[in-house]
Amino acid sequence: MTKKLPYILLLRFLFFMKGKKRIAVIDYDNCNFEKCGNYLCEKVCPVNRTGKECITYNNGEKPIISEELCIGCEICQNRCPFNAISIVNINIDLDEPIHSFGKNHFRLHGLPIPKENNTIGLIGRNGIGKTTILKILSGEIIQNFGEKKGIRDKVIEYYRGKEAQTYFEELYAGSEVAIKPQNVEAIKATGKVIDLLKKVDDENRLDSVVGELALEKILDRNAVDLSGGEFQKVAIAATGLKKAKLYFFDEPTSFLDIKERLRVAKFIRNLAVHASVLVVEHDLILLDYLSDFVHLMYGKPRVYGFVSQIKTTREGINDYLEGHSREENYRFRDYKIDFFSKAEINTEKGFEKMIEWPNLETKLGDFSLEIEQKEINKNEVVGIVGPNGIGKTTFMKILAGEIKPDKGKIQTKVKVSYKPQYISYTGEKTVSELFINVNLEEIKNSLLKPLELEGLMEKKAKTLSGGEMQRLSIALCLSKDADVYLLDEPSAYLDVEQRLVVGKTIRNHIDVRDCSSIIIDHDLTFIDYVSDKIMVFKGEPSIKGNATGPYDVTTGMNNLLEYLDITVRRDNETKRPRINKKDSVLDREQKKNGKYYK
Repeated sequence: MTKKLPYILLLRFLFFMKGKKRIAVIDYDNCNFEKCGNYLCEKVCPVNRTGKECITYNNGEKPIISEELCIGCEICQNRCPFNAISIVNINIDLDEPIHSFGKNHFRLHGLPIPKENNTIGLIGRNGIGKTTILKILSGEIIQNFGEKKGIRDKVIEYYRGKEAQTYFEELYAGSEVAIKPQNVEAIKATGKVIDLLKKVDDENRLDSVVGELALEKILDRNAVDLSGGEFQKVAIAATGLKKAKLYFFDEPTSFLDIKERLRVAKFIRNLAVHASVLVVEHDLILLDYLSDFVHLMYGKPRVYGFVSQIKTTREGINDYLEGHSREENYRFRDYKIDFFSKAEINTEKGFEKMIEWPNLETKLGDFSLEIEQKEINKNEVVGIVGPNGIGKTTFMKILAGEIKPDKGKIQTKVKVSYKPQYISYTGEKTVSELFINVNLEEIKNSLLKPLELEGLMEKKAKTLSGGEMQRLSIALCLSKDADVYLLDEPSAYLDVEQRLVVGKTIRNHIDVRDCSSIIIDHDLTFIDYVSDKIMVFKGEPSIKGNATGPYDVTTGMNNLLEYLDITVRRDNETKRPRINKKDSVLDREQKKNGKYYK
């Protein structure tokens, strides 16, 4: 009787799953059927054991999974040693995909359609289909509705009678789309900035755009000598100078400080006066500030993506944080994203000094930096905020021992682990090979799993996306034995969920290891969430910087925002920070009361 039990349970499971829709995707870059034991997935599949061909292959070729026969048991997914298989049981009624990259590849369901004279934001995880949308709306790829080849006439027919019909008719007739890509470091631009911008100035707007984005001081510099933030603004200017029906900006605020983010947001909003604008942005404060409407995108990264109905910006962001899309009545995440409440600092261990410094001064070319005498205690996370070019990274390099100050000396001998702002890996090493003298089993649950690196371990580091490389660099930094962990802009290229996870991972690491961390970042939501105290850098960018603090978080944020002449309020429903419009009633009231960060 007991021998029959597993088979009876299997039959019951088959009956239960009958009629449910499944998506089966294989990451063929990760799939290694020779090293897994010669098609392990095919051997462990319970449907195959009943005589049906759910997982099949031709000798020497990679496997294929039949979604029609798959029962969603996830055994093949769980047993695959290379994390190459994803099985998703769908509990929402999905139409046929708008676009698919082939059998057992990523597919996209739904499409946001640009609205003339409006800025529409896309909010969703990395790998959920935002780049695919960009390529469809720019005409780089023609959506194929799950078939082998996309046909323009079929696209027009599919959208007949809808707003999208006009958009695609004009697109295929030759209307222009201007695109600012995510990873501006990958743009190979040479020559002076002024010459690069003149080449794309379709409507003689160069002078006004230079003024709007404050590019006057870098026009005569070579593009290759620009900082990440400077080149980001040049890329945005180049995009905005083109004459286009649709402007698409993929993460336009990376490497920009809060003041420059607001400047860029105003520039992007102005483009919508005569065109349509789509923006992908993970800084919720900025997305809220620059968007008229948003679409949520949910699903499973690198497996499938679903585009929600259009929502007002406030409603859409709040729905996304809640994990529930009201129009579709669909819960796409089983937890809320909550950056806005955190535990009190644990004072039971007392305050034990970790690192201290006297008054420090240093001069780099024409730039000078002064840092007031302070100290950081064990188990503290200190956030650093302030404009670009004001000395934040210079201070971090002083602590890391890469720069010696002209006056003063770090008093405490501590071990430091440093994640720099700009990261790249050009060699042939795989991700796992970069963890030198690290027991991967020991950091599996604390770093690799939460940072979603387990499925990347056999990939070459140089092939990773910007977000993957960022998470790898954070893990490499935290995996080292150190007293103080220095992280420069760890939120860049990360989606909203990943920023929350990174914040939790850093906090847990600091608490468990009895160490400290100093973090530079421009996402005020992230820095507020992760920090116990805040240092504020002020001055004149590229000329002089002055560092004060650490302060408590509220004092530090008020100090920064007063310096920037910006006020921030809390959303009544989610308590997330929202920027007030300049000279609005709330803006004037908060400034009068001295509460710039309410």
